[in-house]
Amino acid sequence: METPGSDNSKNTSGNSSIDDTSNPYFLHHSDNPGLVLVSQPLIGENYASWSHALLIALSVKNKLGFIDGSIPKPQGNDPNLHSWIRNNNIVISWILNSVSKEISASIIFSDSALDIWLDLKDRFQQSNGPRIFQLQLTNYRLNCTCGRCTCGGVKLLNSHYQMEHIMSFLMGLHDSFSQIRGQLLLMDPLPPINKVYALISQEEHQRKVGTQLHSSFDSTSAVAFAVKNNDPKRTGERGSYTSTSRNSGNYRGQKKERPFCTHCQYHGHTIEKCYKLHGYPPGFQPRQRDTHPNS
Repeated sequence: METPGSDNSKNTSGNSSIDDTSNPYFLHHSDNPGLVLVSQPLIGENYASWSHALLIALSVKNKLGFIDGSIPKPQGNDPNLHSWIRNNNIVISWILNSVSKEISASIIFSDSALDIWLDLKDRFQQSNGPRIFQLQLTNYRLNCTCGRCTCGGVKLLNSHYQMEHIMSFLMGLHDSFSQIRGQLLLMDPLPPINKVYALISQEEHQRKVGTQLHSSFDSTSAVAFAVKNNDPKRTGERGSYTSTSRNSGNYRGQKKERPFCTHCQYHGHTIEKCYKLHGYPPGFQPRQRDTHPNS
């Protein structure tokens, strides 16, 4: 026969107390938000060593479940909800204390330690492509040693040979393709060989198109400059107009026709301003003209 207190004893035995040091919700008095768990903060390029050091520190603190998803957030009125929030915020504080100020500013508004961890992993974790590329330079090859291949490594060998084909193809590229080669090596996982070949072919085609456009632009610009230089209204012939023609007799002929008075038959004024017709101004002194009126 069960007593009324038997249910409570079962709950106590089924769920370890938060005060138990083996419980991931347990917080020691030294587990404060200002604690620094790693000696070197994350600056981006040191993600591999930083993440390994932080995983060790969190495992010692028994908090790995808050960044690997094994301790999800309790829902509703779960009695562990408050404890989960406390521990999650503690882990977030530890992560913020172990990254640079620039990186900290980009993750400070996240309310989940798991989301922050995955975000940093996506941003800074490098794939194994560059390392495999380096191993290919040393002629490293993977071999099956079981004799009849009963170890289940056929799939791994096929993947390895696929990777080997990709690396051999990338190693044979010209150095001018080093940028796209580096981008492909950073992909995780690496695309299949046909996709790699398609990307390289597309890059080569774009370069050819860019070269043709550049050559066409240069030739068009040269013709345009030649047309500008040969334009009679431009500076070349303008200079001859202002210098050579001005000093020659052709310059006078290129000017507009001089005004001519039909009343006195003299050049230099029109009939509307003819003094002989309209009268001389006061104090006017007539001058002798060398030329005779036109007949």
